[in-house]
Amino acid sequence: MKRAPRPALPRIAAAVLVSLVTVVMADGQRDKGWWDFGGGPSASHFADLDQIKKSNVSRLEVAWFYPYATPGFNPIVVDDVMYVAGRNNSLIALDATTGKEIWIHEGLTGMTSRGLNYWQSPDGKNKRLIFAIDGYLQSIDAKSGESVRSFGTNGIVDMREGLRRAEGTDRRVQSRSPGKVWKNLLIMGSASGEGWVTPPGDIRAYDIITGKRAWQFHTVPEPGELGYETWPKDAFKYAGGANNWGEMSVDDERGIVYVPTGSATYDFYGADRHGANLFANCLLALDARTGKRLWHFQTVHHDLWDLDNVSAPQLVTVQHDGHRVDAVAHAGKTGFLYVFNRVTGEPLWPIEERPVPKSDVPGEEAWPTQPFPTRPPPFARQTFTSDDINPWLLTPEEHARMRERVSKARNEGMYTPPALIDTISMPGNQGGSNWGTTGANQKTGIVYVVNVNEVAILKLEDVKTRAGRPGAAGAQAYQQYCQSCHGANLQDVPGGLAPALVDITNRIGEDAIRAAVTGGKGTMRPVSSITESELTAVMAYLANPNQGGGGRASPNLGPLPPGPVVASGGVRPPPRPLVAQPAPTYGGIGGTGGNIPYPADVDAPPVRYVTEYGVMASATRPPYTTLTAYDLNTGTIKWQVPLGDDLATLAAGGPANTGGLGARNGMVVTRAGIVFVAGADRKVRAYDEDNGQVLWTGALPGNSSGIPVSYEAKGRQYVVMSSMPNAGGRRGAAPAVAPDTPRGYIAFALPAGSVSEKH
Repeated sequence: MKRAPRPALPRIAAAVLVSLVTVVMADGQRDKGWWDFGGGPSASHFADLDQIKKSNVSRLEVAWFYPYATPGFNPIVVDDVMYVAGRNNSLIALDATTGKEIWIHEGLTGMTSRGLNYWQSPDGKNKRLIFAIDGYLQSIDAKSGESVRSFGTNGIVDMREGLRRAEGTDRRVQSRSPGKVWKNLLIMGSASGEGWVTPPGDIRAYDIITGKRAWQFHTVPEPGELGYETWPKDAFKYAGGANNWGEMSVDDERGIVYVPTGSATYDFYGADRHGANLFANCLLALDARTGKRLWHFQTVHHDLWDLDNVSAPQLVTVQHDGHRVDAVAHAGKTGFLYVFNRVTGEPLWPIEERPVPKSDVPGEEAWPTQPFPTRPPPFARQTFTSDDINPWLLTPEEHARMRERVSKARNEGMYTPPALIDTISMPGNQGGSNWGTTGANQKTGIVYVVNVNEVAILKLEDVKTRAGRPGAAGAQAYQQYCQSCHGANLQDVPGGLAPALVDITNRIGEDAIRAAVTGGKGTMRPVSSITESELTAVMAYLANPNQGGGGRASPNLGPLPPGPVVASGGVRPPPRPLVAQPAPTYGGIGGTGGNIPYPADVDAPPVRYVTEYGVMASATRPPYTTLTAYDLNTGTIKWQVPLGDDLATLAAGGPANTGGLGARNGMVVTRAGIVFVAGADRKVRAYDEDNGQVLWTGALPGNSSGIPVSYEAKGRQYVVMSSMPNAGGRRGAAPAVAPDTPRGYIAFALPAGSVSEKH
């Protein structure tokens, strides 16, 4: 394959100053609600409230709960109404003071599961909720709960349009994150998959009223665009990823959107993408009006480790070199916090390009240097040796095997490229900072990061070696099309969203299952994009799932009581034509399964290497998860604490206060100096922003995931967590809980008689 020339890589592109615009309502919480995914345009997870303060937080109690939650969903609260996802794939409007249902729009299977967007006209008469379903944008009237048919084409906007891919090769484009609203624009990223020849992750903006695409930024550049020279010739025809599947932030006054992007595909082998691969693994600053690039910084060149940039860039004002500076700080999977002047893109402290190990894999050309911030210090562990193996969660035999693997693995630091033998990656591809895990107090310059320490062991194999493994194709197709509703272990997902599929082939005939998948049934939408070969593979997997891997089981809540249903199913899109494709060639990797061919005029690599994600969470010694507070006035760590306990470690005789294994949770930061965040031990804690001390601990029925919210309604401040029994659990089921135990969306508040105190 022809090699692309290595360009000179300026760390920062030229800055473009933009004019200030009038702000009608301040960033953060408009009218003391929670109007945005992440709390406000800046996604700081900040509540400008102080009724709950350090002196009374210990008195918090459950004020109400709504029992049907979608795990990981961040509610929206406007005018004392809370909008949540829950029961049977529904969107529900609740009274934010009682949890009582106002309206239900049911049957929205495939809706973005982490949150949605709210917009209202200047006069407040037009209020809309905007979200995506199966790659289509839709809009619902926030007052009535009914679909807005004037949006787009008969109520829908196809997000696949304009993605520069042939029909049938662009099936996966929808992220589980909702994007960001700025003025009358909805700015969207995508989840394009992580396999070979996936769609590019272009950043796009849509008019909220009409649904028309307003602008599009090519993250894989075309000829004549900046960054084209950092790829092989014509890479835009097949190279994918470089997408925003997590969060983004907006400087509301300046009209700048800060977009973190992920790796180019395929994630772990880049023989078809020689070069630095702009704008993958970047922090992009774009003009929110036009999509024009203002500046960028690439945190990883030619990523071979799946070190996506995912979490929300945090916008803070700090004292730096004797001046007040508006800054942006981004926490990466790398474990580094990258800090810039958010207007010019200049680093507040030097970021050095340092030599890193070379690749020895045929066809691969790892980039010779990577960026290392000199300040602030990293928040994650970045090395792993035999001394870092977990002494509590492995059996003696497992511990011995792990020591042997580590001793024989290639292990030359965090940027050791994947090899044909075991390769240590620390932080691993599931470690560091991820979606929902950052927050800030913008005025004080304090940034908070939840970090997961999880090593990954990567080993590249020829894709043909994996092709014949039993169940691989079916497991992957099930994961892509079915798992979000039916669960990783065929046992439903929390909230009673869809029926369990355990032993389904023994209970229902194959023809009936195929008809339900291709034609829909009840509230289930047709899976129009599944190919015949993929459906056949899914049927084989359903008959024998143990051959294809598994995942976490979740409870089935059974039949749900009736409610105020106002609509069902949203706007059903027209069926997409099926495109004949060969069967997937490997499993366990996201995206299209490796079966999409290169364009005919592309000089493709002769071999496709792939690897499992290789996450070894239980093999990593504590602390498993930490909460770090950075003072960006000085570029130092103010404090760092483990995030709760790990129940399995305690059961094995290990210590307390290790942080929970895999506790990748969001937070709420308040004006009162309190940080609320849940652990993986079925508890939520309130931390003192000054020193990290625990001020209060509340019980949850299971683990929590996603971003909590805090708001004030009718003079009372609430903190709402999402938690279902055994949600996010692992290594067996959680203890049974009583039917009347608070679950779902749980609202904590001070006792009703005490909220009149001055604050």
